[in-house]
Amino acid sequence: MDRLQFEVPVRIAPEPGLPVEEIYGVEQALDLLQDWPVRKQGPVYQKAFNACFGATVDVVKTEDACRAFMAFCRVSGLMARDMMTTRKRDSEARGLRA
Repeated sequence: MDRLQFEVPVRIAPEPGLPVEEIYGVEQALDLLQDWPVRKQGPVYQKAFNACFGATVDVVKTEDACRAFMAFCRVSGLMARDMMTTRKRDSEARGLRA
């Protein structure tokens, strides 16, 4: 598996009525982010862009870039309704070991 490929594709619905698209990795996410209108860019966009760019130069983990990109998609209304988010198991989320 390519180191920049997301574990699970991020499903987005760019506009109502258009088919759902899947973003498979950092490069595709960066393409979408680079085309995002400047007037709609904000802190969540910047965090996603920085994380995805950081992943390309091995400064950020691909998993973290995916989470930042997913947060951007949720906030901007791009996330497809059928997209399930991954969550850590309860024990991992609380910092406990099984």
